[in-house]
Amino acid sequence: MKDTRTLEQKREHYEIEKQLAERLRRSTREERRVLYATLYDELFARVPHHPQLQRKSSSEISTRSRVARQLRSLRPLLSAGRTFLHVGPGDCALTLEAAKLVKQAYAVDVSSEITKGLAAPPNFELILSDGVSIPVPPGSVDVAYSDQLMEHLHPDDAADQLRNIYEALAPGGVYFCITPNSLNGPHDVSRYFDRVATGLHLKEYTVTELDRLFRETGFSRVRAFIRLGRLRIFIPPAPIEWCERLLMALPYGPRRLIASSLPMLLLLGVKLVGTK
Repeated sequence: MKDTRTLEQKREHYEIEKQLAERLRRSTREERRVLYATLYDELFARVPHHPQLQRKSSSEISTRSRVARQLRSLRPLLSAGRTFLHVGPGDCALTLEAAKLVKQAYAVDVSSEITKGLAAPPNFELILSDGVSIPVPPGSVDVAYSDQLMEHLHPDDAADQLRNIYEALAPGGVYFCITPNSLNGPHDVSRYFDRVATGLHLKEYTVTELDRLFRETGFSRVRAFIRLGRLRIFIPPAPIEWCERLLMALPYGPRRLIASSLPMLLLLGVKLVGTK
């Protein structure tokens, strides 16, 4: 959804979000276990024109379209005997659709506010987390998924959460992780004012950085996937990483211009699949 707010509204949002992000960056691990939920509640209360609140009130058709797009990559891996885990599920629309295809569907989030009153099937479970823990039985998950989540975590917590997702996976289980690429960012509200993310995107990654983190965590195989309409192409991360190295050698202006072009947006989107 296009951000149609005035520059003054964006500036207000930016100043508030930067202030809240700084509290997260300076906090201890223990403090962040509470802050992840409370800071976002504070953000939405102080910024009533926040784009996520606009999306929340968007049409059912838009929601169905988003879920259908997400399911295209996951559907081949979802079957009646499998367990699906969605980390950071938002309105749980995707998790509920996945529940129709699997034995068990878990949604792990820091708050239950957005899903209050949700009518859920017996094989769906919403589990509250401190933002890092993945409180499901170890080795029980066949397919894990997150989209636009990792960049919101403190880098130390992101690494811890990734290890916890890895522990939740069954042998041969896979984790789909989608997060924006820092080379064509920033992607939070600071994109209107800064060269790097200073809002609640506490760290934006490159494919190179995330590939390394996946392998350090223990994933035996890491692939990138590219969306071309309905087509999904899985490739080794190396070609994208070579492209990233070339881009990083350029000054900021040309780098961001090239990295934001349509072909590069398709290539550089950080979409990795790790196999345990």
